[in-house]
Amino acid sequence: MPKRTSALAIASLVTGILGWSFLPLVGSIVAVVTGHLARAEIRRNPDSLDGDGLAMVGLCLGWISILLGILAVMALLLFFGGIAALLAGATMQS
Repeated sequence: MPKRTSALAIASLVTGILGWSFLPLVGSIVAVVTGHLARAEIRRNPDSLDGDGLAMVGLCLGWISILLGILAVMALLLFFGGIAALLAGATMQS
């Protein structure tokens, strides 16, 4: 009996790709959740399900997108915080 590919693994891959294009935050979160669910489902039924690689790629795409989003927010906060500190220092000196 041939193995079938887990639908959750396919969903993880698709939403991981969408997380990099059309749905940045939502797609990445869904990719991470469905990726973990798919890997658990595949581990429970290794004889009938395949797609662990698809789930791993979806997980990686999701986590990397989330990490880069957090780093981008931190960079923006540091940038605008630095500008605010410079402006506050300039008004204090004059």
